[in-house]
Amino acid sequence: MNTQLTPERLCRRAVVYVRQSTPGQVLRHTESKRLQYGLAERARQLGFTEVRIIDDDLGRSADGKVDRPGFEHLVAEVCSGDVGAVFCLEASRLARNGRDWHHLIEMCGMTGAVLVDLEAVYDPAIVNDRLLLGLKGTMSEYELTLFRQRSLEARRQKASRGELKFRLAVGMCWHNDKIEKEPDQRVQRAIELVFKKVLELGSVHQAVIWLIRQDVTLPVRSYHAQNPVVIWKRPNYGMVWRMVTNPLYAGAYAYGRRGVRTQVVNGRARKSKGHVKPITEWSVLILDHHPSYVDWKQFEQIGSMLAANTYMKSNGEAKTGRGGHGLLAGMLRCRRCGHMLHVKYVGNNSTVPHYECNDTYIRLGEGRCVRVSGTWVDEAVGRELLQAINGHAVEAALAAAEQMEQRRKDQRKSLSLGVEQARYEARLAGRRYEAVDPDQRLVAAELEVRWNSAMQKVRDLEQSLQGFDLGIQNESLPSKELLLSLAQDLPSVWNSPSTDMRIKQRIARIVIEEIVADVDDRSREIVLLIHWAGGRHSELRLKKREVGRHGRCTSVEAVELVRQMAARFPDEQIAATLNLLEMRTGAGNTWDKSRVLSLRHHHHLPAFDPQRPRTTFSLKEAAQQLQISEGSVRQMIVEKILPAAQVVEYAPWEIPAEALDSESVRRTVLAIKNGRRPRRHAGEDQQSMF
Repeated sequence: MNTQLTPERLCRRAVVYVRQSTPGQVLRHTESKRLQYGLAERARQLGFTEVRIIDDDLGRSADGKVDRPGFEHLVAEVCSGDVGAVFCLEASRLARNGRDWHHLIEMCGMTGAVLVDLEAVYDPAIVNDRLLLGLKGTMSEYELTLFRQRSLEARRQKASRGELKFRLAVGMCWHNDKIEKEPDQRVQRAIELVFKKVLELGSVHQAVIWLIRQDVTLPVRSYHAQNPVVIWKRPNYGMVWRMVTNPLYAGAYAYGRRGVRTQVVNGRARKSKGHVKPITEWSVLILDHHPSYVDWKQFEQIGSMLAANTYMKSNGEAKTGRGGHGLLAGMLRCRRCGHMLHVKYVGNNSTVPHYECNDTYIRLGEGRCVRVSGTWVDEAVGRELLQAINGHAVEAALAAAEQMEQRRKDQRKSLSLGVEQARYEARLAGRRYEAVDPDQRLVAAELEVRWNSAMQKVRDLEQSLQGFDLGIQNESLPSKELLLSLAQDLPSVWNSPSTDMRIKQRIARIVIEEIVADVDDRSREIVLLIHWAGGRHSELRLKKREVGRHGRCTSVEAVELVRQMAARFPDEQIAATLNLLEMRTGAGNTWDKSRVLSLRHHHHLPAFDPQRPRTTFSLKEAAQQLQISEGSVRQMIVEKILPAAQVVEYAPWEIPAEALDSESVRRTVLAIKNGRRPRRHAGEDQQSMF
C-alpha cells in the first residue's frame, strides 16, 4: 500500500483501461465513463508523460465469456515491459473472473508495472499488495455472480406469474399489464390467414408461395422510429416461419425459449446466445394466458408438421410429402438396419422413383441393404390405400367444397381490409395537405405528393379487389354434385396425371404412419409391412422383377398361356381367354387380336393354321357335327360322357374327333333329339364360352 511511483516507472508508459459492461451503460451512465477517461489526467499529475487510453471494451462484459480485444491489448502492453502503471477505477473494470485477473497481476509483477485506482497504488511484486489485489478480484467475481443470480431469479419469479414484460410479436400488444390482440382487424385477419394456409398446405414454403401469388402483404412491427409502428411487407419464408412457431399466437405465455451455450475456444470460455430449446426445457409455459389466433392443439400440429418437413436432419423419422414423383418418399424404413430409405429418380427424364437404403454403404462402404423399384411399390401401396379410404371419399369431397368456399371468403376479406386501410391513409394525407399553410410551398408540395401517392395506392387496391370479384364470377367453384361424383370414382381421380403428387403424398401420410421394407431373397419378393394410422398392420408381398425386366413387361403367366395356346387356337380366342382370366398387358391394357399377334411375334410363337388337319373340335364345332345345341354338348362334357380338355380354365374346349363317334355319345345325342333326356340350365357349370 506504500508503493511509490519510482522514476523508473514514471519513464514508462501509463495505460488507462476504460470499460463498461453493456451498451446501455455506455449510453446512459455517462458520468462513470467521464470519470474513467479522467484517469488520464491523474496519470499526468502523478508524473507520467506518455498516457495511452484503451477503450475497445466499452459495452463488453468482463466475466470472461466474451471476446475483449481491449483487455488482450492491455496484457500485451504489460508483457512488452513498456508499461509502468495501469490505471482503472476498480478491480471489476479490469476483470470479473479470476483467470484474467490473476494473469494480469502475475504479468505486472514480472514486468514491474503497478496497478493504480482511486484509493492507492498496488505493486503486484509485493506479497501484501498481491494478497490485497487477489481479494479484490475474488470479491469482484463474487459480486458479479451475486448480482446475476438475484436479477435472474427476480425475472424468473415475475415470468412464472406471466407478468414479465417483453417485446411482443406483431398482432399482440400490452394493455393494462395484460397481453391482448392488436385492435387493428386487418392485422388480425392477415395473421389468421397465415395460420390457415400453413395448416391447409402443410408447408411454410407452400404457404409463402400462395401468399405471394395472391399479392397478400403481412404486418411487421418496425422499431426504427421512436414509437414502434406496423408496416406491411411482401411475405418471405422467415417472416411466416417466425409467426407460426411463436407460442404467443396460441395464447401461451412462454419464457426461456432460447438458451445460452458456453464453449471452450482456445482455452477460454465463450458464450453464444439464441439457441432454441425444446418445449420441455422452456423455463415458463402458461397456456390460455391471453386471447389467441389458434388453439394450442393446432400450434402443436404445426410444430410436428415442420419437424417432419425437415429433410436435412438425419433423425430417423418419417418425412412429410413435398412433391416429387415418389408416393412413398420419406415413408419407407429398412427392416435390416432401421434407417429410412432414400429415393432417387432414374429414367430418361429422371421421373422414375427408386428406393434404396444407403446408410451402410455411406458409413461402412458395404453393400446396400434394400433396393426396390419405386413404381412397382407405389402402385401396390396405392391400391391398398384406395381400399382403405374408399368409404370416406364422400365426406372428404364435402369438406373440400366447404374449404374452397371459405378460402375465397378469407382472401376477399383480406383484400377489402387492405382497401379500407388505404382509404383511411388517403383521407389522413388529404387532411394534412389541407391543414398546411399555402405559403409553405415546399411543405405543401411534399404533402401533395404523399396525398397523390396514397390515392394511387387506393386505386391499385380497388382494382385488385375488382379483379378478384371478376375472377370469382368467371371461374366458379366446382359444385358439390361434381365433387361427389369424383369421390365415387376415386381410383380414376387418384390415377389421373393431373392429380398433384403432393396431395396424394399428404393423403398417404394421413392414413399410413410408416412402411417397413425388406426383400425376401429366397422367394424373390418385396415384403412391405404397412403400419396404418390407428394401430392396424398389414403385410404386402410383391414379386420382385427379374434382372433385365422393365416395368411394362407382360407377366410370365400370360406369356406361358399364349405359348400353350399358340398354333392351336386363333388369336382372337387367345385374347378372349386372357381377358376372362383378367390378365393384362405390360401397359395395363386388355387383350385383343393385334396384341396377341405382337406377343407371338416377339416370342417367335407359331400362328393358328385353319388348313391344318384337325384332330380336335371346339364346343361350337362339336355341336354342329352332332346337330345339337352347345348347351347339350357342355352338359355331356360335365357328365363325362364326351371327353374334352382345356389348357386353363375359361380356355376353349378341345374335343377329340374320334370321341364324337363313340357309342355312348350316339345314344345320348339320340335321346336329346327325341326329348327323353332332361336338360340343365344353360349357364350351369359353364366354364367357357367356346
